[in-house]
Amino acid sequence: MMQVHGKIHSFPKEIKALLAVFLVILSIGFYTGLTFVNETTAANPEGIESHYNGNETDENATTMQFKKSKREILTLVHNHIISLSIIFFLLSLILSTTSINKKLKHFLMFEPFASVLLTFGGIYFLWLDIGWMKYVIMISGMLMTLSFMAATILILLQLFKKQA
Repeated sequence: MMQVHGKIHSFPKEIKALLAVFLVILSIGFYTGLTFVNETTAANPEGIESHYNGNETDENATTMQFKKSKREILTLVHNHIISLSIIFFLLSLILSTTSINKKLKHFLMFEPFASVLLTFGGIYFLWLDIGWMKYVIMISGMLMTLSFMAATILILLQLFKKQA
């Protein structure tokens, strides 16, 4: 396993400032995305399903939604898997320089990648009419969000930790 010799709390001030600004801006983007998800799916399993598979058969629907095309689904899955993989890779690199508990660090470094696959792979399978995937999407999306939150908070705490 690769050893990182410098710990984040011992980085030069300008690197700490750069990392802090990066994490704040990244968080704004991440949480804006979550706001969009909430607006489009109502953050519930039925909303997730109707967002991707439409609700044409629901006579009580206030807004008509149609099933996404194959091109739309593939674009969404592709873009999110690529971009979130890069985001979590960068976050994991930064997290690797912290002095937090090793098991927690490893969990926060690797769990988001599983959640990305389950969430966006789940969206594809939901689109293929495997209805129970909406629950997988919801749980993995929550885990991804909790991992992001925990990692960013722990990194920020470590950035401002006094050098021992």
